[in-house]
Amino acid sequence: MIRIWGGHCTGGACLLISGKVRDNMEFVVFAGVLLFLFLFMIVQELMQAKREEKMFRKSLLVNYGKEPPKEYSLERFARLGSYLERHKEENQLDDITWNDLGMDEVFCRIDRTLSAAGEEYLYFTLRNIFCGKETLEHLEEVTGWFLEQDATRVRVQLLLKKLGHLGKYSLYDYLDNLDYLGERNNRKILLLNLLYLLFAALLFVQPAVGILGIVVCMLVHILTYFREKKVIEPYITSFSYVLRMIDVCEELGRQKIPVYKKELEDLNEALKSLRELKRGSFWVMAGNQGKIGGNPLDILADYLRMILHLDIWQFNHMLRKLRQKTDQVDRLLGITGYLDMAISVGGFRRSLEGYCIPQLEEDAKKAYLHMEGGWHPLLTHPVKNSIRADRGVLLTGSNASGKSTFLKMVAVNAVLAQTIHTCTAESYHAPVFRIFSSMALRDSIQNGESYYIVEIRSLKRILDAAQTGTAPVLSFVDEVLRGTNTVERIAAATQILIHLSESGVLCFTATHDIEMTELLKNFYDN
Repeated sequence: MIRIWGGHCTGGACLLISGKVRDNMEFVVFAGVLLFLFLFMIVQELMQAKREEKMFRKSLLVNYGKEPPKEYSLERFARLGSYLERHKEENQLDDITWNDLGMDEVFCRIDRTLSAAGEEYLYFTLRNIFCGKETLEHLEEVTGWFLEQDATRVRVQLLLKKLGHLGKYSLYDYLDNLDYLGERNNRKILLLNLLYLLFAALLFVQPAVGILGIVVCMLVHILTYFREKKVIEPYITSFSYVLRMIDVCEELGRQKIPVYKKELEDLNEALKSLRELKRGSFWVMAGNQGKIGGNPLDILADYLRMILHLDIWQFNHMLRKLRQKTDQVDRLLGITGYLDMAISVGGFRRSLEGYCIPQLEEDAKKAYLHMEGGWHPLLTHPVKNSIRADRGVLLTGSNASGKSTFLKMVAVNAVLAQTIHTCTAESYHAPVFRIFSSMALRDSIQNGESYYIVEIRSLKRILDAAQTGTAPVLSFVDEVLRGTNTVERIAAATQILIHLSESGVLCFTATHDIEMTELLKNFYDN
């Protein structure tokens, strides 16, 4: 017997008590170590995220105005027109002119956007050559403000970076295909989950039947889960982007940007009806991050999704809501995309050795174009050229003398003047034009059209444009009817160019045929 102060106990009992205390202490120490490691990992991740954000913030300050480091794939270019396709406007720059002028390369030179919405809106802006005086003045106001407000610009860019991209697809591709999923409801899921409750109740009466029923329900759920998951998986990405956009827009809505006050008010209004998409979104998104981590809670949640279809249930709910709110999503894309585009234009301006704000006349009675010290934005060491064109211009010269480059320089500056209110020139003064070109044409084997037919169609669209609309037409033509023999080419080209001039078209054309300078001296300068 071992005597203890105030009482008695056996040696075995004391050893048992001390053993339990020791076990409890070991458990506490073990749990403490695990908790410490868990917290340490979280702190490390947070610190790493802070370091990366700090470095990126610094790069935004230092590199603003430098050449964009982006790489563009064919898939990326393919989706750039998604916003444009859904916001078609009259007199947008057509595909022929866009390709003739090499506007894909010009786009890459300007593009400093950080989000898919920004990329698509910049592309839309460069095609929207007839946007109007108020639109250009507003762009000038927003772009100029961000050029002076570096701190706010960086904050906005960090938010746009969070929005990011969707890979090779546009969000509109997913939104347009939501109907392919058909009508989805949760009746089957509800029925199977109710069976769980039924068999759980049977556990108290017939345990064997209850256990068997629960197991069967689990197997059915698991087998059907992966089939359903395969159907909805392509749309999870779009849902994730929408949710990310809501989060970003909520933060954007709190920014103080006086020149963008009305748009931010519209943004906050659109957010009111979209916030409900976030309710319960954890069950949809948490299991779609590409891999399952070692976090026990994540593993448990993943099993719950499989045996209860919680993510499928919430997906169906979100799908119904999203189908009703595509207009609001489109509004958010437009507002965020515009901001990204405006900041990108500012970066493009800062990257230039010089630029000018164009003077545009909206209701000009006569077509003209006056430009001093203009150069092509893709040239690193350009030779500046000036032009005062009050009627058509006929360029002549030998091969490789720069005729086509000059045409493209004038055309690209005209496009940039009417879209991003920026010219790579010392001065630019002209009316607002409808702009067309016929330069880099090719025959079409698929359509069974020869080069001659393709060229005639291209020229006809310019002539048709001259007969319609009130705004003057600015056209650029390189070697009219180049595939035709000399005598017929000169005769036909002369008549086409005279007709363009008489129709009020301000036409810039290049030719090797010196004879045409005499034939067209009453209509064209050379």
